[in-house]
Amino acid sequence: MEFLDNIFLDNTILEWLIALAYIIGSFISVKLLYWIISNVIKKLTQKTTTDLDDLLLETLEKPIVYSILLLGYWIAIHSLKFSNQKVLSFLENFALFTAIIILTSIISKLFNAVVTKVVLPYIEKTEKGQNNFLLPLIRKTLGSTIWMFGIIIALDNIGFDITAMIAGLGIGGLALALAAQDSVKNIFAGIMIFLDKPFKIQDRIQIEGYDGIVEEVGLRSTRVRTLDGRVVTIPNSTFTDTSVVNITSQPSLKIMLNLGLTYDTDEKEIQKGVDILNQIVADHSDILDEECEAGFKDFGDFSLGILFIYYIKPEAHWLDSQNTISKEVLRRFNEAKLDFAFPTQTIFKKEIQ
Repeated sequence: MEFLDNIFLDNTILEWLIALAYIIGSFISVKLLYWIISNVIKKLTQKTTTDLDDLLLETLEKPIVYSILLLGYWIAIHSLKFSNQKVLSFLENFALFTAIIILTSIISKLFNAVVTKVVLPYIEKTEKGQNNFLLPLIRKTLGSTIWMFGIIIALDNIGFDITAMIAGLGIGGLALALAAQDSVKNIFAGIMIFLDKPFKIQDRIQIEGYDGIVEEVGLRSTRVRTLDGRVVTIPNSTFTDTSVVNITSQPSLKIMLNLGLTYDTDEKEIQKGVDILNQIVADHSDILDEECEAGFKDFGDFSLGILFIYYIKPEAHWLDSQNTISKEVLRRFNEAKLDFAFPTQTIFKKEIQ
């Protein structure tokens, strides 16, 4: 056992092994904790009526594990002796910095959990809560503020001169501002979006060839999910430099449907077709019936034209409603024996004697 008494870096081999045992013990404790969380605690939280405890468990699981590992590390370094106190001070500062970062992470995750499961559901129940895109911005800003203060406190506790660092940032502020002109422009544009409110969350808009639903409005950019399912991230400055068409804000969606009947259709059958269209308007709740029109429009090259103009209510789906109306027109015209025309030509041939 004389080997264990040998000195290595101011400590015997036995003392190094004991320190290592503390760290290994913390790893074993972590594995045990994971097993308890997965097989006991999670099953208990799943039986509760609220999702808040599940979210808290999910968000705090890793910070708690890291805290146990850090505790094992702290005990290990203090079980050793160092002739040079700078070494111990460095190891302690590392542990202190890590501990503050872990604490900041816990506070940040708790804040997000409370906002997600408590604040957001409450606000969405209010009259304008579902269209409030200022809350996500506030959540991101406060989350960033928590991390900023956490890092500053961590650096201050390990000996960094925060005042000098801030002064240094002030010296380089001009260069940073010049390099971040576009970002600053987008931030101010985001503020203008919040003030002017040209659209809301879940509004359908058209801008620069994109047509989609607004999913998120951030301080720098806005995310729009196009009608084909793709997410487009658009800088906020685009909304101040370009015209935005808010499709959702329109009182109704105007649809113009040109129908052509064959030339052997008489006046009574034409009127029957017009009456069918008026009846379709009266039968469907997705249509604003007081503004719809149907009538015999013109004599086309190969058909007798009937113009059908109707307006879809804003709360109705723009495509599903058109699909239903168009199929209804086809079905009723076929039942009435009204034939739709297709391009044809009649050629008269004269014999030359």
